[in-house]
Amino acid sequence: MQRLSSRLSRNITTSLTNLLSPASSKSTFRIHTLSTFNWQLNLQKLRREAVPDDLLKWGSLGLVRTSSFATGFVPLQRKPLDLIIDMGSVKDRSPEDLASIWDDYHLGRGHIGVSMKAKLYHLLVQRAADCGSTYISSRHFVIPLWRGSGYTTIFAQVQMPHMIFTGLEDYKARGTQATPYFTVTFYTEFADSKDLVLIRGDIVFTSKLSDSEAKWLLETAQSFYLNDVRYKLVERFNKETRDFEFKDVLKALDMPIL
Repeated sequence: MQRLSSRLSRNITTSLTNLLSPASSKSTFRIHTLSTFNWQLNLQKLRREAVPDDLLKWGSLGLVRTSSFATGFVPLQRKPLDLIIDMGSVKDRSPEDLASIWDDYHLGRGHIGVSMKAKLYHLLVQRAADCGSTYISSRHFVIPLWRGSGYTTIFAQVQMPHMIFTGLEDYKARGTQATPYFTVTFYTEFADSKDLVLIRGDIVFTSKLSDSEAKWLLETAQSFYLNDVRYKLVERFNKETRDFEFKDVLKALDMPIL
């Protein structure tokens, strides 16, 4: 069953409809308009000064929620899958049953549980690591998160089996000491036997990101790496910075250019 593919399309449409609602609400985010960023002049500087060499430099990436920025650095700890679910009780379940169990387990627990086909996971891994002739990987991207009458920009790093998300302004200000708003871990234990990869998302900074926004960010980030047309924007952001236009990302998401 193409569980992720159908759900991805449906959820992105639903999430965008909700995010683009005219109703406004108070936000702790600083809302940015396109004029805030001079992308062609600043993206190379951002990569040079702020982009980490590896995930080990990100502070406080564990699975415990916090409301303050990290002090110091600790590695991202992957919570073992057998500490989340009973491996013995699900090993004989069908991929569909396992995906439903995984999804249902995370409901109301402050986490996000989704799944994807192993083929899509391997494509995601390949594209995030792809260096091509530039010797620069495609593991970073920026995603506008719509809120009320404007958007805030989220900076994403994809270094499988993890994804991490934080506010672009927080990252520019604090570099590798900026606490991620949201971390994602991919579990491949059932990739071979069931053609299924389980995905767990943990919201670290609850004052910055809601559960629904975090789920939308995960789905949207995956869409930019798995969709051939959208992936060209990821490549351009990482490898052809001078040609990258943030408005193209807005257009891809059917968001207004402010």
